Amino acid sequence: MLYTEILKDNRVFTSLYKKGKFTASKFSVIYIRPNGKPFNRLGITAGKKIGNAVCRNRAKRLIRLAYRENEISLPVGIDIVIVARSRLCEIKSQEYCAYMKKYGTAEITRMFRSFGTDKKKQ
Repeated sequence: MLYTEILKDNRVFTSLYKKGKFTASKFSVIYIRPNGKPFNRLGITAGKKIGNAVCRNRAKRLIRLAYRENEISLPVGIDIVIVARSRLCEIKSQEYCAYMKKYGTAEITRMFRSFGTDKKKQ
């Protein structure tokens, strides 16, 4: 990944869940929040409801692939956590990559821009 680091700190995950904005689809839930750094940070979560270890690892692999293919079109300076849903294991990788290209990046960009307007309102 070109300008992305991996999120591992539980404190950052919980702050994203509480204070970040999110968008949900049938395949995944995407949480974002600006981080003020010149790079993005990505965290991936796949809980036990997804299925066994094979399903969870496949879901994480699909998310990483879709993110890597669409990383160029995302704004820089955000924390992103993508939570897999059980339907993600049932589709092909090209389908999720196409979803991220068409809807995911547009939603992330829209939410990122709305953070700037929220600060102006206050």
